[in-house]
Amino acid sequence: MTAISTANTASEVVRSATTTALRVAARNLELYDTGNVAGADEVFAPDVIDHNPADGAASGIDGMRVLIAAVRDGFTDTQHRILFQQELPGGWVVLHWRMTGTHTADAFGFAPSGNPVDITGTDIVRVVDGKITEIYHVEELLKLTQQIGTGAQPA
Repeated sequence: MTAISTANTASEVVRSATTTALRVAARNLELYDTGNVAGADEVFAPDVIDHNPADGAASGIDGMRVLIAAVRDGFTDTQHRILFQQELPGGWVVLHWRMTGTHTADAFGFAPSGNPVDITGTDIVRVVDGKITEIYHVEELLKLTQQIGTGAQPA
């Protein structure tokens, strides 16, 4: 596995963010590292619009809970590092991140492989009144499934 960059972890950004929007955006990633599904209610508005929703989720916030639980249940030692962050007008925040961890249980239809994982993704979120009201997210899901499904080592 390649070395983790020196970028700040999501938790470090939550503690050091100078604006509410940056803090809330980083807190979203921190939920995946802690596995805190209930924390979704603190981070996301009840009517959050997810532009890349989880299959079968009844609502945007339910979909976020499903994704957090899937990462919590399928991987150990997950850590999100924020490689790039930018706050934009209107409460929008862009985060480019890297997640590392180990696939130790069923996840996304794959039996546990014990393989390390190392993927990147980008979240674009809108924060209003301290909660994410809208989210676009893109993850390297093909790379993830290759790493957990074939035993390929992260590049």
